[in-house]
Amino acid sequence: MQVELKLAKQTEAAEILALQKIAFRDMLQRYQDYDTSPANQTLEQMQQRCSQKDRKYYFIDVNDIHVGVLRVTDRKDGSLKRLSPIFVLPQFQGHGYAQKAIRQIEKIYGEQGWELDTILQEEKLAYLYEKMGYKKTGKTRVVNSRMTLVFYEK
Repeated sequence: MQVELKLAKQTEAAEILALQKIAFRDMLQRYQDYDTSPANQTLEQMQQRCSQKDRKYYFIDVNDIHVGVLRVTDRKDGSLKRLSPIFVLPQFQGHGYAQKAIRQIEKIYGEQGWELDTILQEEKLAYLYEKMGYKKTGKTRVVNSRMTLVFYEK
């Protein structure tokens, strides 16, 4: 199946948010990170993020179906580009869509000069990023007693 990235429009903020809430719902319940979870964002917050000039949202599409979303932050000032969030809806996970989307976004923005973070307790996510060439920086941040973020660069 062909994975395609489609640049989202600012007017699609509600759709991005709806997908994001589905994708992060289980993690919100598991880690109870109510202040930081993408599943807890409001429409106003998403609209504000979608309107920022240095951030671009992309739908991850398979056969014209939105299976996920990724966001790139590129300040174009020589600083690291940021990949966050990236998600694939639960029913589409395990098919390599996230990996293909990351490869495509790196072709657009360059393969080096990236940063991201993920949940330390989510071993599948760490495996994905490490397989894609991202290296742990050694930096971590405890969000709560259930969840720690770990930081990567490429």
